[in-house]
Amino acid sequence: MLLPNRLPALVGTLILTASAAFAQADSVLTLEQCITVALSDNPTVKVADMEITRVDYSRQETIGQLLPSISFGAQYNRMLAKQVAYMNMDGFGNFGSAPDDDTSTTPQSRSTDSKKNDGGIKMGLDNSYSLGFNASMPLIAPQLWQSISLSDSQILRNLESARSSRLQLVNQVKSAYYALMLAEDSRQAIQESYDMAAFTHETYSKQYQAGAASDYDVLRTSVAMKNIEPELLQADIAVKRARLQLQVLMGVDSSFPVSVSKRLSDYENDMYAQALSLSHDYSRNPDLQLNAIDTEILDRTVKLQKAAFYPTLALSANYNWTSSSDGSPFKNFRWNPYSMVGLTLSVPLFEGGQRVQRIRQAKIQAAEMRLQRENIERSVAMQVDLAIDNVAVNVKQIASCSESVRQAERAQQIMKDSFEIGAATYLDMRDSELALTRTRLTYYQAIYNYLIALSELELLQGSYPL
Repeated sequence: MLLPNRLPALVGTLILTASAAFAQADSVLTLEQCITVALSDNPTVKVADMEITRVDYSRQETIGQLLPSISFGAQYNRMLAKQVAYMNMDGFGNFGSAPDDDTSTTPQSRSTDSKKNDGGIKMGLDNSYSLGFNASMPLIAPQLWQSISLSDSQILRNLESARSSRLQLVNQVKSAYYALMLAEDSRQAIQESYDMAAFTHETYSKQYQAGAASDYDVLRTSVAMKNIEPELLQADIAVKRARLQLQVLMGVDSSFPVSVSKRLSDYENDMYAQALSLSHDYSRNPDLQLNAIDTEILDRTVKLQKAAFYPTLALSANYNWTSSSDGSPFKNFRWNPYSMVGLTLSVPLFEGGQRVQRIRQAKIQAAEMRLQRENIERSVAMQVDLAIDNVAVNVKQIASCSESVRQAERAQQIMKDSFEIGAATYLDMRDSELALTRTRLTYYQAIYNYLIALSELELLQGSYPL
C-alpha cells in the first residue's frame, strides 16, 4: 500500500507524465508554417480572394458592352378586327365616304344601308409573322470608357483590401502563436515550482520516517504542493485556450494537434539586432494605401460624370423576314427578307442640372477623402513612433529580467544545496522558489510583450512579405 503522505507526489508525477505524453502527440509547427496554413485555409482570406475574382468579372462585363450585341427575335400577330380606311379624292367623288343624303329615302332606310355598306376599305391580313436578327455596337461611348477605368481601380482596391486582410491575419496568427508560447513557458515554470515542492515534500517525508522531521513539516510541505496544483490546472487551461485560438485562425479542426517549435527565450538573442534595424517608414500602411486608391476612384468618378455631357454614337443593323396571310395561320406563307444598317447619334442637351449636381457631389467626396488622408497619416505616424518606443522599452525590460532570472536561479540552487545539508530552513528555500517562479513569469511576459509590439509595428508598416 502507498503511504498517505506519498500520494500527492504520485499525483504530481501522473500530471507531469500525462502532460508530456500530450505534448509528444502534438504536431510541432514553426510560426512561418502556421502563417502559411492560415493564409491558405482561413475563410477570411478566401472571401477576399473571391471578391477580387468577382470584381474582375464585373470589369469583363463592362468591357463586353463595347462589343457587338446580337439578338434573335420572332413575332406573330393575329388580326381580330381589321382597320377600316376612308378616303376623299378630289375629282373622283367621295371614295369610301358615307352615302350622300337622299330625300327619297326615309331615315330608317338610310340607317340600314349605312350599316350594310358605309364605303370603308378594310386593310390588312389575318396573320403576320416577323423574325430575324438585330445587332448593335457602341462606337463612341465616353461614359463606358470611363467605367472600364473605374473597374480597374476597383480591382486595385480589392487587391489592397485582400493584402490588408492578410496582414491582419498574419498579426493575429503571430499573437496567438506567441500567446501559446507564453502559456506553455508559464506552465513549464509552474511545473518546475511544483516539482520543487514535491521534492521538498518527499524529503521531509523521508526525514519523518527516519524520525528527523516532525509531522508538521510533512503537512506544511504537502499543503504547499497542493496549493500549486490549481495554478498548474489553470496553466493547462490557458495552453488549451491559446491552442484553440491558433487553430481557429489557421482554419483547421480543433482535433488537429498543434504545438510551438520554440520557446520565448529563443527570441532574446535576435532582439537587439531587430531593435536597431527598426524603421519609421509607413508608406505601405494598408489604410494609407486604401485611402490613395479610394481617392483615385473618386477622381475617376468625377471624369465619369463629366463624360455624361459628351455625345454618343452607336451602330445598329438588322436582318428580318416577314410574312402575311389570310385564313389559317399554318398555310400560305410568303416570306420576304429585308435588312437595314444605321447610325444613332445622341447629344445630351439638358436634364434639369442633374449631371452638374452629380459632378459636384463627386468632387466633394474626393476632397473629403484627401482630408481623411491627413488624419490617417498623423495617426499612423504617431502609432509607429509609439510602437517603436514600446519595442525599445520591452528590450530593456527583457535585459533586466534576464539578469534577474539568472540571479534567481543561482540563489535557488544555493538554497536547495543548503537545505539538503540542513543549513537552510524550508521557508528560506520556499521563498527562493517563489522568487524564481515570479521572475521567470515576468521574463516570459516581457518577451511576449516585445514580440507583440514588434508584430503590431509590422502591421502598421505593412512590411510583412505576402
